[in-house]
Amino acid sequence: MRFTAKIFVLLASIGLSGCSAFDWMVYKIDIPQGNYIDDAKVEQLRINMTKEQVRFVLGTPMLIDAFDKERWYYLYSYQSGNGDFEKRDLVIQFVNDHLAFIEGDYQVSEDFMQPLDAG
Repeated sequence: MRFTAKIFVLLASIGLSGCSAFDWMVYKIDIPQGNYIDDAKVEQLRINMTKEQVRFVLGTPMLIDAFDKERWYYLYSYQSGNGDFEKRDLVIQFVNDHLAFIEGDYQVSEDFMQPLDAG
């Protein structure tokens, strides 16, 4: 009786540990979160653009700073099903409701310092 109980416990533990070997077969979804902004949109930004113009180009910001209403955050993260993770941030700073500078993971265009109305 004891021998069969030991065999049963051994086979059960081998069987249950084998369930973890099939983790690669489970489908995992991609999880995008936030504002997806491509480089072409950032290249359209120019100094002295109004808040309305920036919102038209980039969309609604993910976060507007509660203590500084002239600081907008565009945040994006993407986790693929295979575990790869990507995070990109863009911070827009306004002065007197006009675009002053940009910080983050994006490169501004060479024309950024030329206002739109500068012909």
